Amino acid sequence: MGRVKIVLVKKFAERLVADYPGKFTLDFEENKRLVDKLVDVQSKKLRNLVAGHVTRLVALRGAAATKEAEEEVSETPSEESAHSPSPV
Repeated sequence: MGRVKIVLVKKFAERLVADYPGKFTLDFEENKRLVDKLVDVQSKKLRNLVAGHVTRLVALRGAAATKEAEEEVSETPSEESAHSPSPV
C-alpha cells in the first residue's frame, strides 16, 4: 500500500463538503458511510482519513457559525442603552 498524502485528503474532504452541503454531520461513523457511498475509495485507511477530515470541517464550520451568531447578538444595542439619554 502506498503512502497517503495528507494534502490530497484535505482537498478531497473540502470538495466533498462543498459539493454536498448539509449531508455531513458531526458523527464520524455516519460520515464514514457517506464517504463510502458517495465515492469509490480504494482503501479503508483513505476512507477513514477523508471521513475524519470531513467531520473536522463540519465541526469547524459549525463553531464559526455559532461564533458569528454570538457576534451579531453582541453587536445589537441593548435595551438599557436604547432608553438612556445620550450625553450631549
